[in-house]
Amino acid sequence: MRVVATRSLEPGSVLAKTIYNENGQALLHQGVSFTEKVINRLKAYDITYVYIEDGRTEDVIAHSPISEQMRMKAIKSIKQTFSAANHSFTTKSYMLERSGTEMRGVVRSLMEELRNHKEVVSLLSDVFTFDDYIFTHSLNVTMYALALGKELRLSTVQLEELGLGSILHDVGKISVPREILQKRGKLTEEEFEWIKIHSEAGFEMLRQSPNIPLLAAHCAYQHHERLDGSGYPRGIYGQDIHLFGKILAIADVFDAVTSNRVYREAMLPHEGLEILYSGAGTLFDKDMVEAFRRCIAVYPNGLSVRLGDGRKGIVVKQHPHLCDRPTVRIINDDRTIGQDLDLSKELNIMVTNCHTTSVS
Repeated sequence: MRVVATRSLEPGSVLAKTIYNENGQALLHQGVSFTEKVINRLKAYDITYVYIEDGRTEDVIAHSPISEQMRMKAIKSIKQTFSAANHSFTTKSYMLERSGTEMRGVVRSLMEELRNHKEVVSLLSDVFTFDDYIFTHSLNVTMYALALGKELRLSTVQLEELGLGSILHDVGKISVPREILQKRGKLTEEEFEWIKIHSEAGFEMLRQSPNIPLLAAHCAYQHHERLDGSGYPRGIYGQDIHLFGKILAIADVFDAVTSNRVYREAMLPHEGLEILYSGAGTLFDKDMVEAFRRCIAVYPNGLSVRLGDGRKGIVVKQHPHLCDRPTVRIINDDRTIGQDLDLSKELNIMVTNCHTTSVS
């Protein structure tokens, strides 16, 4: 299979990985042949990338860190918790207490699946369409945060608290008008002030629940704070930002820029990583950005790349410790298969470009 941008899909290509909606129902099944109508349907759903069949990469697997069943269960729980937080104060307190218990179970299951996942983390392989970006974003941020926490050697107790705070970090957005959250185009100053209230609003909601640790509530409070004090809501900086806040800042931004939004298309992982590097030491903790690079697939399986020596190829395998040095299957000029090149052993050869066109 191979990654292709939806905008460059051509009729006749065949879908290699089923696409689901947020309820776990198949929107398009593996094996469907693309027509103009189907391609336009994908564009309408704001799906940026899909996997297509390619005879040269039939053995390539797009590994997801969690099962489709687990993803759907987590999304459902997140939606229920956000709904609970939107009730009256009395009902909210009771519902959040129940939701906190349920979410802790979800986080433990996610930790277990991530622990059993031997590949580096790549969520590009999870092709879903979502009417509400906030729910899948909450789950993705949790997976990235847990992966980074694991890389930083946090304890099981710390990871559980981090996961709980991550999965609920955006709950305060229920206080923001939907038309602002889904606005296409630049926000006005007044609209951005609405957005900024969600961090503190989420903190106030979560700290009311006895089943949600205060540190988890602080994930909601601090995920938009930045090292140089330019973040919000309090503008704290440096050591005043908790470890979890620094982790969430990285996970939140990375998923935001690598996810399709109403106002722009998703970046590829290596492009998202460049955004983090551009802010390393000023906005984000430099050592944590470097640790994050070590636990994600910079060039996911199925991605078409160009190497520094001019050769083209498709990523077919990840290295467990050198996440920006995958194995690349060389594609000759006549589109036949060449050798599989392990970049972890060919350190003088670099990936210089990536593309997601239909023809490779």
